[in-house]
Amino acid sequence: MIPRELAAKISELIDKFPIVAITGPRQSGKTTLSKMLKPDYKYVNLENLSDREFAKTDPTGFLETYKNGVIIDEIQNVPSLFSYLQVVTDERNTNGEYIITGSQNFLMMEQIAQSLAGRVTIFSLLPLSYNELKNSTYLPKTWESYALSGSYPRKIIQDISASDYYDNYIKTYIERDVRLLKNINNLDLFQKFIKLIAGRVGQLFNQTSLGNELDLDNKTINSWFSLLETSFIAFRLQPYHSSFNKRIVKTSKIYFYDTGLLAYLLGIRNENDLENHFAKGSIFENLAISELKKNALNGAINSKFFFWRDHSQNEVDVIMETGMRLDAIEIKSGKTIRQDFFKGLDFFKSLNSKTNLSLIYGGSESQERTNYTVNTIYNLPVIKESDS
Repeated sequence: MIPRELAAKISELIDKFPIVAITGPRQSGKTTLSKMLKPDYKYVNLENLSDREFAKTDPTGFLETYKNGVIIDEIQNVPSLFSYLQVVTDERNTNGEYIITGSQNFLMMEQIAQSLAGRVTIFSLLPLSYNELKNSTYLPKTWESYALSGSYPRKIIQDISASDYYDNYIKTYIERDVRLLKNINNLDLFQKFIKLIAGRVGQLFNQTSLGNELDLDNKTINSWFSLLETSFIAFRLQPYHSSFNKRIVKTSKIYFYDTGLLAYLLGIRNENDLENHFAKGSIFENLAISELKKNALNGAINSKFFFWRDHSQNEVDVIMETGMRLDAIEIKSGKTIRQDFFKGLDFFKSLNSKTNLSLIYGGSESQERTNYTVNTIYNLPVIKESDS
């Protein structure tokens, strides 16, 4: 098993709260991590129909059966259970009694906010990061191979081909999660929507353009994208707002949590396909952003991610806000550093002189320059709370 960086932070807090909640995509390793942390805990999966029915029809009996150290998987399948968990954990007052997991973020977080506030510590586990793979035998040799392989643990460890793995992942996702979360009659159209989103990765989220292509209204397009967000397929990067410049773009940009899935949806099957594909730069950008997010979440650091662009097309790919610390990060897939890579960073620095400037590029050599830190995809910075 590949050790997960998040394990250290969970271990630190598991005895300080009655409940630990772990959210993340399906197959990101939530169950494996939970069992590794507490191998002696009872385990119950609420995707199992009989266990789900037990929890729904007799929640009191269910929590009497499963107590004193339990892992409850996919708990969002029984929303009513959260209220009963509130009651029993208050009565027992036992820290670390439950580890709950869920692959539908908004649904789970809504229930936690309503019923378990103050009783739970919450973590998000994304697929494997490059940092986690560094000490394993599965470390990819190039960013291109890493982007194409994706980083879901089962796919990497079992060496499953992208076509086999992601074809099954998409089918299972649409047939299970989409049907459960949304009453979508035309699932083929929804799958086409996902592929169109992949073709727009790194671009502004233009609902009208998507709606025209699919013959759907903006409300439906937004609802469908929210579904992708809920199930950790894709996410929006919001524009950075600051009083120093009001003439900025206000539309979000779209990215995928896993570049292997993104490449599969784009029809990219090998490095030669990637080298000649129009979205190569966007895939590298997506890879860098998802790795930055993984590093922050794995350290349980509350970093906020944005992009910045004004109406004069001055732009920075990532603005990372960690406490009082502000990082402006430019991302370029080129393997040779050019001076124009720093143009957007310099302009942003003129607006906010306290910003830390860095470049992530497709080469293999990191550098410390006078005004910039230059990183490769292989040594991305991990911002800590003490740095902010």
